[in-house]
Amino acid sequence: AAESQGHISVVLLGATGDLAKKYLWQGLFQLYMDQVSSGHSFTFHGAALTALEAGQRLMFDVLKKLACPPDETPDRCAVLKDQFLKLSQYHQLKTAENYTVLNREIETLLRQEGLKEAGRIFYFSVPPFAYTEIARHINSSCRPPPGAWLRVVLEKPFGHDLESAQQLAAELTSFFREEEMYRVDHYLGKQAVAHILPFRDHNRQFLDPIWNRHHVERVYEHLTSSLSSGRTSFYEQYGVIRDVLQNHLTEALMFLIMELPANVSRAEEVLQGKLQAFQSLRGLEKNSAVLGQYQAYASQVQEELQKAQDYISTTPTFAGVLIHSDNLRWEGVPFLLTSGKALDERVGYVRVLFKNRAYCTQSETLRDAGHSQCKAKQIIFYIGHGALNTPAVLVSRNLFKPVMPEGSWREAVGQSDLRVFGQPLSDYYVYSPVKARDAYSVLISNIYHGRKDFFITTENLLASWAFWTPLLGSISHQPLRLYPGGVENQHLLDFEMVNGEVAFTVAEPVELLTNDYRTIQSKFRQSPLVSAWSEDLISHLASDIEKVACRTVAHAGQFHLALSGGSSPVVLFQRLARHHYAFPWRHTHIWLVDERCVPLTDTESNFFSLHNHLLQSVRVPYFNVHPMPVHLNQRLCVEEDRGTELYAKEITALVANASFDLVLLGVGTDGHTASLFPRSENGLEGAQTVVLTESPVKPHQRMSLSLPLINKARQVFVLVLGKGKHDITTLLSRVGHEPRKWPISGVSPSSGQLVWYVDYEALLG
Repeated sequence: AAESQGHISVVLLGATGDLAKKYLWQGLFQLYMDQVSSGHSFTFHGAALTALEAGQRLMFDVLKKLACPPDETPDRCAVLKDQFLKLSQYHQLKTAENYTVLNREIETLLRQEGLKEAGRIFYFSVPPFAYTEIARHINSSCRPPPGAWLRVVLEKPFGHDLESAQQLAAELTSFFREEEMYRVDHYLGKQAVAHILPFRDHNRQFLDPIWNRHHVERVYEHLTSSLSSGRTSFYEQYGVIRDVLQNHLTEALMFLIMELPANVSRAEEVLQGKLQAFQSLRGLEKNSAVLGQYQAYASQVQEELQKAQDYISTTPTFAGVLIHSDNLRWEGVPFLLTSGKALDERVGYVRVLFKNRAYCTQSETLRDAGHSQCKAKQIIFYIGHGALNTPAVLVSRNLFKPVMPEGSWREAVGQSDLRVFGQPLSDYYVYSPVKARDAYSVLISNIYHGRKDFFITTENLLASWAFWTPLLGSISHQPLRLYPGGVENQHLLDFEMVNGEVAFTVAEPVELLTNDYRTIQSKFRQSPLVSAWSEDLISHLASDIEKVACRTVAHAGQFHLALSGGSSPVVLFQRLARHHYAFPWRHTHIWLVDERCVPLTDTESNFFSLHNHLLQSVRVPYFNVHPMPVHLNQRLCVEEDRGTELYAKEITALVANASFDLVLLGVGTDGHTASLFPRSENGLEGAQTVVLTESPVKPHQRMSLSLPLINKARQVFVLVLGKGKHDITTLLSRVGHEPRKWPISGVSPSSGQLVWYVDYEALLG
């Protein structure tokens, strides 16, 4: 902005609302004070739906209360404030005509003053449902002329889940270009959060060797409030995960785990690094989170939102979530994100705790305790409030003395009796900002300067929602732990990590008895049936597979497991990878039941899915993995290449009597299993053990084990998940042995056992 001198018009929509009153007008006044000598001229246009006279009165009541920073002289402050008020005016913006009139007024002012237009800032401090209509009006009648820039500033929430975020993004991109949109997450303006990347950059020499899984034990991100009331209407719609974790804490997490770009001042490099960090995150499951709700919340909702007495809120006001990144730098390091209302204190911090391998023989009193290698080693980005009550960066003295920019951060001097995470403040190098700045003042300055790396791009937004939405769906009906609030919470909300999951450490005071999650065991098609809610079912199935594997390896020395493709087994693969550390992978051979005729690196490939969700996470010897040979002689599934014969020979050579120890199958809505489809020409009968088949859906060509080979297995488990499978499940419960119509009905191991694993949705609809 400083390069192209001219006039800037700032339009604040929602100028009389709470956010504008508390932060935005003060931020705009700070911008004016900072830039009054920059060569730019300004006008500030407050706008709302309120009629002209009432709106003017409300807005100027706010402007009269604006404050200058402590280092500003009273005389200069009075002059600047007077100038700012003269440059500010109120508009009612309700109709298309109102926007046309505003545009005409801006153009007239520029013409009368002989000013060149540099650009326009439109700050949307309004609910998201109003975005599209306002965007349409700005685009059609209030854009600056060619040569001047447009910056549109958007406040969260940006959607409720991935689908709604995509819809809102699509609507906005029909009116504005990506470079014109500045989505605000005000935590990116918090001084400690904004300094994470610069800190990593300035201290590369110290951090490069230790900023990885070999040295970092765990990372905490914590943002809590002692308040229990306020924003009830908003909170009931969104809850703590959408309000805090999906945005504030996730953005801070990206700054921690992203690969450091060569130039942290280049917005494009930073944004690209964040997107790559998102791609490395492991998917969240229901047991990745613990949830709570403070006891008074339900009555607040009933009272403030006028809900019926029997209304039950399922909105979490507390959440603890365990996140893992599967890139090489962070593999295995737990990232714990915690936020909640009605806790014992208001505090925010990001805390990186390093592993400590030291053992100190001598008493701590006999040495320089601050530099003791036996004390905790940590770096803390202290966002604010809490014991310190100021933004700060703390580095353990037994790590290194950090490099900090002198003009903006200063080292705290003098001893204090404060303790931070159990250690005296003297154990840390402590730095605080030279000049404390409100987050919105920082962000408004960055908007003026066009610093896009402090804002959320569309790609960044959708990547975040894609990560969080599956968890939000899986916990929507999860019971919440009730807590009284404040110090009375005691240990109720403490949680721990167990086998890649999190769980509360102490039982609830009152145990609630429920039959919702019990496992049903009975018969289906004359074979054993196991049924439960899908997550419990997958857990049960994974345990059963492990038991079969351990038993078989103890008896025969090796375990031959044939796995199907498709979407249903993915959650099973993930469960096996993350929770079954006693599984005898070293003695397991992995075979494919079927494969699509695409290269193994294609995302449509069953092997690609198996590799992504299971094989890369477990220690199966390379030579024990047997993908189907669909890609031979640089072509796919050509009969002359004899891929089916090659696989059949490999099975015969390695699997005793060609009898797999366990075959896992699924069922299609048409009754197909493996890649054996109704009225298939191949594979339903005959001597051939591996066949080429045709699917009615793309990719059409498939390779599959035949029904006779499947029926030679010692155990066959069939997994059926979801409401979409209810009709075929009901049909299969009534039909007999008719593999030409329904290939799955032909599965009947000649000397083995068949077990059905069907979730409640598939079984009961």
